[in-house]
Amino acid sequence: MKTKTPNFDVIIIGGGLAGLCNAIHLSKFGKKVLLVEKNSYPKHKVCGEYISNEVIPYLKYLDFNPFDFGAVQIKNFQLSTTNSKLFSSKLPLGGFGISRHTLDYQLSKKAIANGVAILKDAVININFKIDVFTIITKQNKVFTSKIAIGSFGKRSTLDVELNRKFIKKKSPYLGVKIHVKGTFPKDLVALHNFKGGYCGVSKVENDAINLCYITNYLSFKKYKSIEDFQKSIVFKNKFLNEIFKNSKPIWDKPLSISQISFDTKELVNNHIIFSGDAAGMIHPLCGNGMSMAIQSAQIVAPLIIDFLEKKIDRNQLEKSYISKWNKQFKWRLKVGHFIAALFRKDWISNLLLNVVQKLPFLLPIVIKQTHGKPID
Repeated sequence: MKTKTPNFDVIIIGGGLAGLCNAIHLSKFGKKVLLVEKNSYPKHKVCGEYISNEVIPYLKYLDFNPFDFGAVQIKNFQLSTTNSKLFSSKLPLGGFGISRHTLDYQLSKKAIANGVAILKDAVININFKIDVFTIITKQNKVFTSKIAIGSFGKRSTLDVELNRKFIKKKSPYLGVKIHVKGTFPKDLVALHNFKGGYCGVSKVENDAINLCYITNYLSFKKYKSIEDFQKSIVFKNKFLNEIFKNSKPIWDKPLSISQISFDTKELVNNHIIFSGDAAGMIHPLCGNGMSMAIQSAQIVAPLIIDFLEKKIDRNQLEKSYISKWNKQFKWRLKVGHFIAALFRKDWISNLLLNVVQKLPFLLPIVIKQTHGKPID
């Protein structure tokens, strides 16, 4: 007897912030959702773990309050140069700090409570034929759906399978993250620059400090280990040296990720809709990637609901998503690329920061360019 292939309204590939928020949003409207995630929850990820307050109204709409799980309110910002000059500013919107370990786990519990099916597996193939997606997993399971959302993060073997343009280019970036215990103000997020990179510092739940930095892999490769690189390069910034020196690691060793790509990515490929980091990434220097991932769900989920309820067709869904995504994010991505390019040149970044020191009102203006407003 032939086994019937399970059918869903929406299949989401990848269970990070965008995938989980999409799943929760769609399930609120009674849609049958399958989320396929290769890892178990909870899990730590290389991430800055600072989120702009622009997403608070949307999380409230999803009936999710990050402060119920220990999120820390952040109001102030500090920036230091490679030669350890320090600048301070109020954050125009403010934000909060929470670990991906906690946030993803609690969102997954919310999704399950909403009726979302979460499968621990990996998707190896996606086919679109006669207006239906067929998805095959590593465990040889087959599912069909009307909509497929790709929210599988920064890069995936599926990007290769789909022949996405950005995946063909090698990326020079490496990210490293660790949680530590030490003294650091709860209401502050800091961005400390060192030669060839920068490190974000902020508190998350349970009084832990998240230290997450990004650097050029070729620069890092010259050293024997992460510890050697930190001592030789990262700690040249006196503020980072002080934070690392006066803190104790919570984990046995740091997490790292390579081949982080900030290239432009297509938002739709063979009718698969990309959301979160799979759709586009802002440089961590701008500290807003988690907000963008959450908001990408806020943009696409209502359009998918309209499609499933036959208010719009597939072509209208895809065009509207691309238009709304670009309206919300295209400018801040351009600004992010520009700022990151300037900071790669030490003498230019130091010159600009000297200007900011003389004209301190400029810093909140620059921050606003990489942060949005809550979407209506």
